[in-house]
Amino acid sequence: MIFYSDLHLHSKYSRACSKNIDLNNLAYWAKIKGLNLLATGDFTHPLWFAEIKEKLVDNGFGFFRLENSKDNFYFLLSCEISLIFSYQGEVKRVHLILLLPDLASVEKLNKKLANYTNLMSDGRPTLGLSLIDFSKLVLDINERAIIIPAHIWTPWFSLFGSMSGFDSLDEAFGEYKKYIYAVETGLSSDPPMNWRLSQLDGLQIVSFSDS
Repeated sequence: MIFYSDLHLHSKYSRACSKNIDLNNLAYWAKIKGLNLLATGDFTHPLWFAEIKEKLVDNGFGFFRLENSKDNFYFLLSCEISLIFSYQGEVKRVHLILLLPDLASVEKLNKKLANYTNLMSDGRPTLGLSLIDFSKLVLDINERAIIIPAHIWTPWFSLFGSMSGFDSLDEAFGEYKKYIYAVETGLSSDPPMNWRLSQLDGLQIVSFSDS
């Protein structure tokens, strides 16, 4: 089966997002746009996670479908995380896309993250953890977690951002670099631009649209 997907989007609980963004509407409009796999977004938000648990059914392989749905349309459990932290006297601001394979892992992660921030405040929570500390926290919960640096060239809030990012994956993730399998182009770059950077060789270059 071929998947046409968007794995970076948000729910009605994220700032500046429509209050009509629920799981049913996401699926309805995604199908019109030719998609058959969506990220749930925002699984750290308690109210959204409650809706995910209520309305989605696990197929046993990390894919979820709406309850009572019989078509081949699926969701993946996802969220975007904003990390703001100090590194060698500078303030770093990096956004990450996080995918987890099961509800139990999300539940464990949310309990951990609640110690660092108010998860009710925004669908995209802000944490004061470094990339290394956050990666360790997530991978200790489930080593199948997928961490994707988001919109990596945006000047603010990105891995290579000129105003608050890093110069290398090694510097940013340390020993956890080996768990980074993909980076997201965002609107600030395209695949050919990323192919020019040798440290991204071997990584998947992905682009999502907030569909």
